[in-house]
Amino acid sequence: MTDVARIEVSPEFAGMRLDAFMAAEGLYPTRSAAAKCIADGCAALNGKIARKSATVAEGDVLEYETFEDPHAPALEAVEIPLDVRYEDDYLLVISKQAGLVCHPADGHYGDTLVNALIAHCGRENLCDVQGEQDRLGIVHRLDKDTSGLMLCAKTNEVGLALMEDIRTRDVDRHYLALVQGWIPLETGLVDAPIARGDRDRLRMKVSDRDNARPSITTFEVKRRFEPGRNDDGYTLIDCKLYTGRTHQIRVHMEYIKHPCVGDPVYGWQKKDNLGLDRQFLHSYKLAFTHPVTGERLEFEDTLPDDLQCVIDELDARE
Repeated sequence: MTDVARIEVSPEFAGMRLDAFMAAEGLYPTRSAAAKCIADGCAALNGKIARKSATVAEGDVLEYETFEDPHAPALEAVEIPLDVRYEDDYLLVISKQAGLVCHPADGHYGDTLVNALIAHCGRENLCDVQGEQDRLGIVHRLDKDTSGLMLCAKTNEVGLALMEDIRTRDVDRHYLALVQGWIPLETGLVDAPIARGDRDRLRMKVSDRDNARPSITTFEVKRRFEPGRNDDGYTLIDCKLYTGRTHQIRVHMEYIKHPCVGDPVYGWQKKDNLGLDRQFLHSYKLAFTHPVTGERLEFEDTLPDDLQCVIDELDARE
């Protein structure tokens, strides 16, 4: 049975076509699938059946039939190890291992964080604010091969509160990234909108198109390794997210010509990636206000072994 969901349009999507908005927000897997939903009369904007040519404005309310993939198997509980750093009746903080996909997608239906959360908490004890079919417990995501601290919610009230706190930047998220090249500045800010690529829909890019979403990353240099005459070497930086776009740090670092070491999509494949086959990117610091207790919670995570070995090797080489 198809369910009806409701979402309010946030400011960064104002002026976007409705089908593009539905795809960008992940409500439907593609723009064409969203367009079919609209054409079938299964989407209403501000209480009226939406037209295919409709555009959205800030504060618009969209009601739509949720997308169901007939080929996707039902979500099952799978015993996948979880590194839980905090848990109560309302939420969890975990340290996600590299290689773990957050929610089901093509080729990943029984080996995701959602499957692990169902096994750990029980299906009935997870929020479904991002979709009960495939995103139980999820309020934000980390890339498959990005490791580190991540929030998960048990109730819809807490899930919605955390998503709002992320949107308003009340959740403080920091990442450690080792990037190619010598960054001479001590701090920096990248304010560059991000959109999905034209040819490769799995690749994101900095863009000035109308549907590009505002994206802001700041960074602070922690250490520099092996300086050279031609901007060689490596720089370890602390990146802070002010927005949460897909692949944001990786795209922004490529944009300023300092891609993450080991990044298979945005990195420099002809440079020395120090033996890594995944991006050197780790969510190491997370702070937020508990939506129920009001307590300010702060967490810090050490580098996993593969990334720490890279730092140790650079230390040894110096």
